[in-house]
Formats: sequence, structure tokens, C-alpha cells
Amino acid sequence: MGFQLRVNKWSRSLCWKSAGLALVLAAGSNPAVAQLTQNMAVDTKALALGNAVTADPPGINSIHYNPAGLAKLKGRHFSVTLLNLFLEIGADFDAPDGYNVFGIDGTVNDPIIAANDRSKTRQPAIYIPGWGLQKLIEGPGLLPSQGISFNSPGSKFTFGTAVYAPQLAGYYRSFKDPARYLAKAVAMERLTYLSPTFGYEINDEWSVGAGVNFSYHAIAIDMMARAPNMLMGVTEIVQDAIDCQDKQEPLMPFLGFCGGNVGPWDDVGSVSFAVQETLSPTFNIGVLWEPTDWFSWGASYTSEGKMKLKGDYELVYTDDWSGFWNSFSNSLIGSITGAILGLPTGVPREAGNLSMDLRYPQHFQTGISVKVHPRLTFNMDVGWTDYSVWDSMVLKFDRNLEFLTAARLLSPSQATPNTMIIMMEYQDVWNWAFGVEFHATSRLDLRAGVEIRDSVIPDHRRDTMNPFGGANLYSVGLGYRWDRNTEIDFSLSYMRSYEDIPAGTSCNVNCDHIQNIVYNPYAGLDVQTKLRVVIAGLTFRTKF
Repeated sequence: MGFQLRVNKWSRSLCWKSAGLALVLAAGSNPAVAQLTQNMAVDTKALALGNAVTADPPGINSIHYNPAGLAKLKGRHFSVTLLNLFLEIGADFDAPDGYNVFGIDGTVNDPIIAANDRSKTRQPAIYIPGWGLQKLIEGPGLLPSQGISFNSPGSKFTFGTAVYAPQLAGYYRSFKDPARYLAKAVAMERLTYLSPTFGYEINDEWSVGAGVNFSYHAIAIDMMARAPNMLMGVTEIVQDAIDCQDKQEPLMPFLGFCGGNVGPWDDVGSVSFAVQETLSPTFNIGVLWEPTDWFSWGASYTSEGKMKLKGDYELVYTDDWSGFWNSFSNSLIGSITGAILGLPTGVPREAGNLSMDLRYPQHFQTGISVKVHPRLTFNMDVGWTDYSVWDSMVLKFDRNLEFLTAARLLSPSQATPNTMIIMMEYQDVWNWAFGVEFHATSRLDLRAGVEIRDSVIPDHRRDTMNPFGGANLYSVGLGYRWDRNTEIDFSLSYMRSYEDIPAGTSCNVNCDHIQNIVYNPYAGLDVQTKLRVVIAGLTFRTKF
């Protein structure tokens, strides 16, 4: 019975790992990516000022930052923004002293450590509906956005709409990259394609605004899976002990244990899935107070958006994995224990439809803008985002799956035959932002800013899929008035994040206890993640 229990736990380890790993971390990746990309791909002037623009809204893109700022636009305005993003992601894996799995030396048998490989990619990826995850050309990626506004002569109302990406991130790793287990390719996208908004000028001092944003949201993952757990080490030792050779079964018909070679560092298979929501509405409201020509205060709020992302998934198991379970289930002991415990039967592939309940977190931001000198303006903002809504994720499958049938035996509160609940435990954050603008001439403004971004991921949930810890965003830029109706803005931003994850400290990547068998593909390893982001932006604004 003890041996059967080990097999059941091992089943949960591998099966839940192979599918749940990708799905879990994809769901978990969204908050982290959201924090990274929040306000990173919207407006050039805002980036140059460290996104400290709630009291100094940037033209038509006030729709996103503070809708009350639209009231300052008189007549008809149009803007287009081009952003070039350069993303570099890396990870290092090191074996601490005594690195092993149930006595099996990992420094020799773990191919990642034996090859001393390092993970590094600069290749962006994007998800295209109907086409799936697409690898883009390595290097900077071009992201356009645009907006338009209208104000009738003498009216206190200004109306506008914009197309922009509140969140966007994606990358692609090579097939042999050591970080391919978390993940080989990933994309997270939120595109606001319609945002009808108004700003209303109450009087010379007060303005208010509100709008509705209609957005498209998608998450896509492609990855490999493995499970370096103690139970996997036990299985490999047992296979060696009974001398499995050429898949011959010395214990048949009583026990089939040699249908495939499996071990703690062997690939289980590949997982791919994509889910999307084509209509995800939220609303923005804002207020702007300008009591003098040298001081202003602003505040804005973006509502929460509840989504049910829907899509499909595919799990393709290795021949060794499916062969092992096929042989085991066809033996006398395997068929009995499998029927009782719901163990896998060794299917080579599972596929179907998937849905995921997810919330787009609400956000509040407020700030001031002070002209401390006729040539110098100082902006300061503080913002809060409700990332605690990602305490858990609910994944619903269209059928009963083998890996969930096994998982529910040990985690009935987190799994049913067709549902999985994933604990994420992400945190609310407050971010500070500061910007300065030097009015060099009547036509030229020079800008600089910094945004202090705290990590939303607690230490025990860090991983290599989301290398987005605490980081500061540094920016510079300029604005040039081409003529009385036309302005051109330029910005250059830089952000770097480094995370050190010692072995056994994060149960999303490297916990190594026997109960940590869900998604720890680098169990027992020291992991370091590196991230570098460079953004160059150009905006053209004109009145027509």
C-alpha cells in the first residue's frame, strides 16, 4: 500500500505539473506582467515624466491617466504615438552544495547544471487570435496607438476616444533554453480598442471627466514540463533496481513498471494554451483642480473588470511518460489501484476547451503639479493597484482530466476532476512617481522622471516566468512645439530588475520538500532572474 501511495503522489506530481504548471503560472503571470507594463505603453510625455501626470494630464491620453484633462482641449485634436520596446530577460541556475534528489546526484544528472546553461532572450512574442503565439523579430518592437477629441466652440464638454495598450508583454525562448520549463513562450495582452470619454469644465478651477473602456484581453503559454521531486527519484531508483532494459517487464503480469524511462529531470511533455476575452469593459473617472496658475491637483480611478477568459489547451506527453503509465495500468496491480485511485492510463495527448475567471484590478492615482519657477515644473504622484484580487485563480476544463482526477486525491480543496483552484497570494502595491519639466524656450520643454515600482509578487511566489521584481523606471524626454497647432514629444525610458531566489524559498520555482510537487521545475536550485527594458517613444499631436 505504501508503494501504491507513492505512485499516486508521483502521478499527481507529474500530471499536475505537466498541465497545471503552465496554467497556474500563466494565470499568475498576469499580475506581475500587469505591474511591469502598467502605464508603460500609453503616452510618451507621461513616460518622460515618470507617469506623474494625474495633475498634468497629457492631451488626448488623459482618457487613460485622468479623464478630466480632456476638458483642457479646445477644438479638434488628433495624436498618434509610436513606441519601440526592447526587452531582455535572463536567468541563471546554480546547484548548491549537496544538490540531489533522493540520493541521485543532481550536479551530474540534471542536464541544466551539467551543461552550465544560462537563459537569455531578447525575442518578443505576441498572441494573434486565430494564429496563436507568434515569434517576432529579435530587437525593438513597434507599438502604435492613437486618439482623437472634439470640442464644439463655446462648449464646456470635450469628447474623445483612443486606441492603446494598457498592458502588453511577451517573449520567446529557444527550444533548448534552460528556462523553457517556465516558459518557452508567453504573451499577455490587454488592448483598449474603444474608449468613449468626456471631460467637463465646471468653472475656471474645476474639471471632471469619465469614460468607458472596451478592451480585449488574452493570455497564451507554450512550455515544457518536468518534476524533480523526491517521489520521482524513488521511481527512478525502483526502475534501476528491477533492471528495466529495452522496456521489458520482469514483473508482468502483476506489475508493469518499465514501459518508459522516467526520472526527476526527464521531460514529462509539453503544454500550450490560450485564453481570451474579446469584450472586457471598465470605466474611468477623474477630477482636476487648478486654483492658481502655478498649482494643480488631480485624481483618477479605474474600475475593476471581471472577466471569464475562454480558449483551448493541449497537453502532449513524452513517449516515456505515456508508455510508463500505459504499462502500469495494463498490469494486475496497476489496473486495480488505477481504478480505485483514478491514476493516469497513459494517454499520449489531452486537449479541449478551458475557461479562467480573472479580474482586471482597480487602480487609483492622485498627484500634484507645482510650477516652482517660471521655467521649472515639478510633478508628484502616488498610485494604488488592487493586485490582491489575484489571491487565487479558478481554471475550469470542459472534461474530466487524468491529472485532475489524481490531483484531487491529495488536494480536494484545490481540485475536482475538471476544476483547479490555484493560490497566488499577490499583494496590493503603492507606487510613487516624480517628474520635472524644464521650459527651456517657448517651444522646447525638457523632461525627466522616475517611477518607484514595488513588486506585487511575495518572495515565496517568485519564478522565472515573471522576472518582474521591484524596479525603478527612469525616463528622459522632450516636447517641441512645431507650430501653434502641432507638438512633437520624445521619450527614452529604462528599467532593470534583478531577483535572487535561493533554493527552497519560492514554491513557484524551487521548493524541494516532498509535499511541494505541483510546480517547482527547478527544485533545489539557486535561481537568479534578470530583466532589462528600454522604451523609446515618439508622439505627434496636432489640432485640426
